[in-house]
Amino acid sequence: MLKRTSSNSAGPSGPLGPIAHPKGGAFGGLLGGISGGIRALIDRIEDAPRSRKRLLVAGIDAVLCIVAVWFAYFLRLGEWRFFTEDVAKLAAGALIFWFVGAILSGVYREMFRYSGAGTLIRLARATAIMLVPMIAIFLIFLVPGVPRTLSVLQPLVLFLFIAFSRSAMRYLIMDLGAAQEYRGEPRRILIYGAGAAGVRLANAMRHEPGLQIEAYVDDDDRKHGQRLDRLQIFHSSRLPRLIQDRAISDIYLALPMLSRAAKKQIMESLSQHPVQVMAPPNMRDIVEGGVSVSEFREVDIADLLGRSPIAPDPLLMAGTITGKTVIVTGAGGSIGSELCAQIARLAPKKLVLVELSEFALYSIDHVMRAQVQAQIKAGAEGAAGEAFEIVPELCNVSDRASITRIIERHRPDTIFHAAAYKHVPLVEANVIGGARNNVFGTLNTVMAAVRCNVSNFILISTDKAVRPTNIMGATKRICEQILQAYASRPEKAQKTIFTMVRFGNVLGSSGSVVPLFKRQIQEGGPLTITDRRINRYFMTIPEAAELVIQAGAMAEGGEVYVLDMGEPVKIIDLARTMIRLSGLKEIDDASPDGDIEIVEVGLRPGEKLYEELLIGDNPSATPHKRIMQAREKHMPFDELTDVLSHLLEALDAGRAEDARAIIAQMVPEYAAAEV
Repeated sequence: MLKRTSSNSAGPSGPLGPIAHPKGGAFGGLLGGISGGIRALIDRIEDAPRSRKRLLVAGIDAVLCIVAVWFAYFLRLGEWRFFTEDVAKLAAGALIFWFVGAILSGVYREMFRYSGAGTLIRLARATAIMLVPMIAIFLIFLVPGVPRTLSVLQPLVLFLFIAFSRSAMRYLIMDLGAAQEYRGEPRRILIYGAGAAGVRLANAMRHEPGLQIEAYVDDDDRKHGQRLDRLQIFHSSRLPRLIQDRAISDIYLALPMLSRAAKKQIMESLSQHPVQVMAPPNMRDIVEGGVSVSEFREVDIADLLGRSPIAPDPLLMAGTITGKTVIVTGAGGSIGSELCAQIARLAPKKLVLVELSEFALYSIDHVMRAQVQAQIKAGAEGAAGEAFEIVPELCNVSDRASITRIIERHRPDTIFHAAAYKHVPLVEANVIGGARNNVFGTLNTVMAAVRCNVSNFILISTDKAVRPTNIMGATKRICEQILQAYASRPEKAQKTIFTMVRFGNVLGSSGSVVPLFKRQIQEGGPLTITDRRINRYFMTIPEAAELVIQAGAMAEGGEVYVLDMGEPVKIIDLARTMIRLSGLKEIDDASPDGDIEIVEVGLRPGEKLYEELLIGDNPSATPHKRIMQAREKHMPFDELTDVLSHLLEALDAGRAEDARAIIAQMVPEYAAAEV
């Protein structure tokens, strides 16, 4: 992850600005000597065996126990007593009963450098255990010469002393030690959210060298001006000024219930500031010690779409999957692998993974088996209750014999057909390979499904099939027409319900612009975009897979479903947002000293400026608010099969231009883009 280095070179900054440190003279030398001595002592303690550390801490506690006896006498009598017989009696009892309580409470089993609220609870428990025999012996039965109230007063003083010693240990080892170890410029942090989650986040950060928390910000007007654990709380409206005045490099969101729309609003308010915005993992994991601050992630670009996910309908999710045999073609791809992951959570009878790439098949097979084992171990309901069969099948769907043999062997109830070549420039340069895989891979799978009476066949389509300007989009439109034609045959006797689900780009998929931009940012730029005017629809992979499964369950036959992708996103705005999310600044006319440049490289072969989701303008609603149904014409079955035979002849003969012409005949809306 690339991080911005603060321009402030004056040294570490405190809550109110830079802190000056004396660097010369006798005073500076004295401070350096003390600092070095503390560091050496801390290093010796840290390098010691754990048993020796426990003996050291127990020895300190024993000394504090005796000192607590002296203080208790002073508080009770107003005078100091040190080495008298009554003092010895009280000290002996206190030492014995303290260590009994400490051992029973597990005081010496913890890691002292991480002392916190749990430590205080254990110390309080040990003190309570100590109090019982102390009260019984010194208060009820009495010991000559020992005032009765000391049986309560001494344990309370001891609790305060030991609690203070633990805090001092944590400060010396974790705070002071880490600060002396770290020699770089600290990251200056604002925590967004002055609540319980923010406090836990701040506590976790204090153990991290190089992170300096400056303040909290919160949307609640009532909290403005107050302090939380020594840090001031500011209203979020002051955020831009705080970033500038305190050279803030990172903002950590401590708002567990924050919606995507709210995250988008926060990011828009920070649009002019090169700060890195980080989203924490599950707060419960932080409290339990399962996650470190180093595992916090950048705000996901998906959060900035402003779309909050809709909970899936359990009946629709289970309709074509639970208790059934399911085949996923293209199982190792971005959508295919997410479909497999969601199918695995829905308790299928069998999941068959069909994939052309050996490595992709190995990867998804390994991931699925690990997921199923984790589900069984977790003991949750549904798929986690029992194992199901996973079968990896290495197969090229354009080989009719292979895909037919696989479908006949497994007799699936449902097929999700995600296998396709989707990279626009590559398919444009390889018309024969692209058309054979996309068109005839789909045709072969459809024919085998009809032959084996598969109940549901769901095609994963694309927005590039709408008025296509490239071969990839045109072949996907032909795939849609194949399913439409089979679904509308007059002599229709097959049991298969065919449906198509069309949607745009998914974030993070192979070939997607998002991972490309991330890599370019890590390499220092530039970010390359094809055209500053270009826009695209975006959706997260999990949401797309959920909607595909639900659309397949709603189908009655021949529907072209279109997913609600929200508003299109300009690619240049996406690039600028990702630069800001990384805590960097774009190089432009206004900021020639920025960090990352955006370079326009021109449209690629077959690429559109603007994507569409509908050929017609009359979509109809469905029971699901994010799934629409398109009403679009297609070639009749007999005419389609005749033209497909000519296309196959052209592909077999290697006549790319003839193939392109036949594709244009089958898709009247196809118009090759001018580059």
